Amino acid sequence: MIKRYIVPVIVLILVVLLGVGLVGFNLFRDKAIKDFFATMQQPAAPVSTYTVEPGVWTPNIEAIGTVSAIQGVELAVEVAGIVKDIPFTANQMIEKGAPLLQLDDAIEKADIVAAKAQDVLADQTLARARTLNTRGVGAVSSVDEAESASLAKKAEIAKLQAVLDQKLIKAPFKGTVGIPRIELGQYVSPGTVVVSLQDLNTMRVDFTVPEQSLASIRIDQPIKLNLTDNDESFEGVITAIEPRIDPSTRLVSVRARVDNTKGTLRPGQFAQVRVTLPTEENVVTLPQTALVSSLYGDYVFVVRPAPEEKKPAEGDAQADAAKPEEAKPADTAKPAEGDKKEEKLVVAQVFVTPGRRSGLVVEVTKGLKKGDVVVTAGQNRLSSGAVVKIDNSVNPANTTDAGLPKK
Repeated sequence: MIKRYIVPVIVLILVVLLGVGLVGFNLFRDKAIKDFFATMQQPAAPVSTYTVEPGVWTPNIEAIGTVSAIQGVELAVEVAGIVKDIPFTANQMIEKGAPLLQLDDAIEKADIVAAKAQDVLADQTLARARTLNTRGVGAVSSVDEAESASLAKKAEIAKLQAVLDQKLIKAPFKGTVGIPRIELGQYVSPGTVVVSLQDLNTMRVDFTVPEQSLASIRIDQPIKLNLTDNDESFEGVITAIEPRIDPSTRLVSVRARVDNTKGTLRPGQFAQVRVTLPTEENVVTLPQTALVSSLYGDYVFVVRPAPEEKKPAEGDAQADAAKPEEAKPADTAKPAEGDKKEEKLVVAQVFVTPGRRSGLVVEVTKGLKKGDVVVTAGQNRLSSGAVVKIDNSVNPANTTDAGLPKK
């Protein structure tokens, strides 16, 4: 009877022991994983940096503008007619007064010849009337009528000559002509554009600045103009400032003159304009890539030496002593003489107050001091207290020529 119950009891005991073992193993595994991640050292994140140092800075007012010729027109005909001659070629440099288009003027010339013949007769009639009047034979009214007819005929000749002149289009100034928009034999109506004439030696750029910057600009103030970020800059000066602020945009229109001796600039081009402001000293600036914006404000990551690790407590020292010899740090390989231990660096989140911006540079008015090492790239992987290593071999911020102040 006893043997009948022994086997089930043994099986039950084995099942209980197996369950306890599985639970214990899971608890041990979870604690081991937790301890591993709690003590795991994160690898140092590579970052590029910039050392803060106040210096001389020349701020700018940035704007977007459009390039146009100092003199540029779209020449159009004033009267209708048939194109008789086009005495120019595309991109030709022409002088002031050079002919550009001749319309058929045969009828106008014939009308002028007829009017001049009638004018001769009117002058003769006037002279005869005056002679008769001086002899007391002719009436004074006859002289007046003859004089009026003579003046009317001269006015008619002047009118016909003006119409004849409209058949010939001349260059109003020296410049470069564009592509002809008419053909020989074509009938053109008043207002038909013939060609574009542009003076490319000197250009102008029209741009707008915010009303807050109006007090910082003036006539004859220097500017720099770029077509792209990488091309050469053109020097210029401000020639006009619109006295009225646009109430819908709160912007002020400004015009500047730019020399174009090389002929690089063309009318209608997009331009990046920077108005040069007076140089300032003792200004703290950073590459704009260093600044991070958040809902709580603007901040940067500053690289600092890691705080020294606390010495182990007395109990910990005894525990270390109880460890096997192979696990003691003393048995690890000692650094060779002359080798220096690499300093451990961490980052701290520092909130700053940004000021003006110019190009790739932003002014910092509060939060940083001279000598602070600020992270300029790699912030997306960082948090306060993260371990970093400095690697400036690749610097996306381009701190060498980003327009930072001279030290």
